[in-house]
Amino acid sequence: MHRTLTASIKFIGKRECILKRVRLFLIWICVLYFSAFFGQPSGAEELLSVETLEGVASNTQTHDIETFDQFEEFDEAPADNGFDPLEPYNRFMTQFNDRLYFWVLKPVAQGYSKIVNEPVRMAISRCFKNLYFPVRGANNLLQLKFERAWIETERFCLNSTLGFFGFFDTAHINFHLDPYPEDFGQTLGNAGVKPGFHVVLPFFGPSNVRDVFGKIPDFFLNPLNYYDNNPAKLGISAGERINMVSLHMEEYEVVRKDALDLYVFLKNAYEKNRNKQIEE
Repeated sequence: MHRTLTASIKFIGKRECILKRVRLFLIWICVLYFSAFFGQPSGAEELLSVETLEGVASNTQTHDIETFDQFEEFDEAPADNGFDPLEPYNRFMTQFNDRLYFWVLKPVAQGYSKIVNEPVRMAISRCFKNLYFPVRGANNLLQLKFERAWIETERFCLNSTLGFFGFFDTAHINFHLDPYPEDFGQTLGNAGVKPGFHVVLPFFGPSNVRDVFGKIPDFFLNPLNYYDNNPAKLGISAGERINMVSLHMEEYEVVRKDALDLYVFLKNAYEKNRNKQIEE
């Protein structure tokens, strides 16, 4: 009887361990799936709104990791569009993204960064940003920024050839041609479309109604979305996402540490930075 009870307890323990591992595996598969098919970055947006985080912590970065202008003040004062009808949902999703980062993305990115050194990871990041030239080029044209569109075209040609498919930013290093990241959300803002209320997207962080709709044209301009091999596309997109997170871990944690209210801080940082990008 005692042996039977002991064997039953061991069996239950092993089953619980297996179920726990299966749950973790399924969570990770979901992360990869959503990363690949519902949020591929266009070159101006990345996980947990890198455009927001880089605006706050750009002093820690180099040119190789595409930076944006930093804010002069990192307060939690209300942004211009203070109307927030989705605040309960947005707060929940901010907490969800925060836990996803610490429970899944950060551990995977840390393991990846131990295997792949930083110069290689930065080269991979540059390669993907070079690949997303159609998004930047098209949106510069739509905003009638013809000189910037031409510079983006020059950068793409130089980096795709002399820069070995974009792994090296030859256009910047040798020809002093800086990038001009634009997306369709900025194009709409440039045309006078208001941002609307704030929306926090699962896996991808702060946004607003205008920028959510702006993702649709950018999706069709993203060359990766025309790759027919879905498993390969999934692997490429997931690899890019992890590579990006490994380069920006410190930024998010600096923001999280200093923010009295993480949701309010990220919301206002995002809106102020987007307004500043559109004004420029």
